[in-house]
Amino acid sequence: MSMNQSNNQIIKKNLLIICRGAGDLATGIIHRLHRAGHRVIALETDYPAAIRRQVSFCEAVYDGSAAVEGVTARLVPALADAENNTEIATEADAETDAEIGTEIYTETYSGVNDTPTANIASEKWDRSAIEAVLEAGEVPLLIDPTGESIALLKPDVVVDAIIAKKNLGTTINMAPLVIGVGPGFTAGQDVHLVIESMRGHNLARIITDGMAQPNTGVPGNIAGFTSERVIHAPAAGYIHDVRKIGDIVQKGDEIARIYPDKESYDNALSEYVPVNATITGIIRGLIREGYYFREGFKIADIDPRESELSNCFTISDKARSIAGSVLEAVSAFEHGIRIY
Repeated sequence: MSMNQSNNQIIKKNLLIICRGAGDLATGIIHRLHRAGHRVIALETDYPAAIRRQVSFCEAVYDGSAAVEGVTARLVPALADAENNTEIATEADAETDAEIGTEIYTETYSGVNDTPTANIASEKWDRSAIEAVLEAGEVPLLIDPTGESIALLKPDVVVDAIIAKKNLGTTINMAPLVIGVGPGFTAGQDVHLVIESMRGHNLARIITDGMAQPNTGVPGNIAGFTSERVIHAPAAGYIHDVRKIGDIVQKGDEIARIYPDKESYDNALSEYVPVNATITGIIRGLIREGYYFREGFKIADIDPRESELSNCFTISDKARSIAGSVLEAVSAFEHGIRIY
């Protein structure tokens, strides 16, 4: 039982689950699994680019911790990085994160693992630090974009919720149960199960054979708006956020500025490209201050429903639906029910 659990709480189960990704959809999954009593570890990149930052555990990479609806994720740095502070992303960092390597350790799980974190290689991550976060009832977050820690931790379940629209190195032999969320995975080949991520009748359906629907590139319809509610960078550069998540804006309002280089950004020079609201509504997502990106990068999301302010700070219906299906698959696995 975690140290912060009260007497009326259910004792946590001992499944160890690793979730690749900690953006807003992955956060919904991590949150649900954690609340269900599982030990969950999140893996992220060095410079995550979530725009729905208020509901994304990946913000812990920058801030050391991130809390979403009563659950906290806490950064556990690699030993070599433990004394280094996270700095603003650079052009090279953005290029690297946009092209995450696919080479990954694929050691096959063998046998029952009652204390999986005992297998962490001490030369890479501090075992006691990860255990301390788990015992405190929180979610350890590791900067591990290629999943190196998976072979070391030997989890019971691996969930790939990077939502990259392609497989970035997840393989079916990473754990007894491997789940892929969204397009890019094939159930029975590189993962055991796939969870549909496309909005519509089949959203969150558990796929036991085949793939999820391909990415259409068209955002889901909200109050009659699709592509126009999502803003992509009109130029490459460093962003300065003029407005913040939760602000109500009118179509055409300036919400951010893009500076072409670090010097221009640091000194707030007059040479910048304005980013304007494409529709009237609430800023639901906005990329982190100072982030560097290439032209066309997704940087903001506006919700046309001005009455839905709370949606900016709570896990979405889509994320909760997908999380429920992941938990269903994990529960079946836990009870020895084979659904694939």
